[in-house]
Amino acid sequence: MSRDTDILIIGAGPAGLVLALSMKQIGVDCRVYEAVPKLEPLGVGINLLPHAVRELDELGLVDELSAVAVTTKDASYFNRYGQLIYTEPAGKAAGYPWPQFSIHRGDMQMVFKNAVEQRLGPESIVLGHRCIRVDYDETGATAYFVDPDGAPLPPVRASLIVACDGIHSAVRRQLFPHEGDPLYTGLTSYRGATPFKPFLSGASTARIGWMDVGKLMIYPIRNSVDDAGNQLINWVATLKRPHPNSYSWTREAKLEDFIGPFADWTFPWLDVPALLSSTQPVLVFPMVDRDPLPRWTFGRVTLMGDAAHPMTPRGSNGAGQAILDARYLAGCIKRHGVTEDALKEYESVRLEATSRVVLMNRTNPPDAILREVYERSGDRPFDNIHDIISEAEIKAIIERYRDVAGFGVEQLKSRPSYV
Repeated sequence: MSRDTDILIIGAGPAGLVLALSMKQIGVDCRVYEAVPKLEPLGVGINLLPHAVRELDELGLVDELSAVAVTTKDASYFNRYGQLIYTEPAGKAAGYPWPQFSIHRGDMQMVFKNAVEQRLGPESIVLGHRCIRVDYDETGATAYFVDPDGAPLPPVRASLIVACDGIHSAVRRQLFPHEGDPLYTGLTSYRGATPFKPFLSGASTARIGWMDVGKLMIYPIRNSVDDAGNQLINWVATLKRPHPNSYSWTREAKLEDFIGPFADWTFPWLDVPALLSSTQPVLVFPMVDRDPLPRWTFGRVTLMGDAAHPMTPRGSNGAGQAILDARYLAGCIKRHGVTEDALKEYESVRLEATSRVVLMNRTNPPDAILREVYERSGDRPFDNIHDIISEAEIKAIIERYRDVAGFGVEQLKSRPSYV
């Protein structure tokens, strides 16, 4: 079988599309194969932190993202009584050369998709191809596909295959057949987005409460969505729940499934019950991850993004780490060519880096600030937050996470380009 492309990318999510753009940047032929028959702007909100935006800036995408995102100004933490614990600046306001964006995942994906089609051509994304397995030998790798009805499609040969096919990756399942289901954390997230009046600075992310009594993260992802000046507000309500019967990411919830703990969260700066009750649909997301793998690369096949290192979303870092994966691999291919050596260097650096983030998200992501206040205050209102936790302790939690995730301000400014 002759080679169809240099790099075959499985999955048209953030990792796959950014990898395709990066291959174009270094002059390497690639093609993206995606399971769905049509790419649509689905999902809810995500945050693109400055380390990810730096990579997207190097691809010339910041203007397009800025046009459809909210440029985040600050991040705040509150207890469940609406009392402010801490506010920090974000993005350029925090000293980064790059902004932070809060954005609808579908808007972000369409920016990436449009850029791929414009730069690589519309034929560079092949839809309706669900990968069911791969194989590899000394000279290349082959991907096998079925169509949306399950009928076999012609296999595709490449020099290297990069599986960006998500947390339910067929390639990961093939390489690690005994791994089992994703690991449930005991927490379930209810997520939605709805037009609502701006709150706080109008470009804030806010984390409120704690898991034991209900935690809410909220931020705007589109500006001026109607004549009333409302924003599209994204929210994530997290509660302790029994093990789910399904790991579906498209299951809808009823208001009574989750509203109880938040029913009296009416603050001067936000009416939480009104926000939650005005949202349709509300999606249910079991909060899961997987243990770090011992390896990602098998011959001429490797894993990337959620296929390699799914993590809980508590650090707003999943898409960001996938983007870093794509850019680092591009640098490896630029140095080593389209070879196994490139995959080996990519794995040696990114597996260790992302494993630290996966484990930190389990124990001490930024919302650990809320845990400390909840436990130390006995879940009671406070008179002075500094009687509960010092500003130095709060900053230490935040800085420790930034350092592990690779976006401390000076750390990021001084780091050489990946590509």
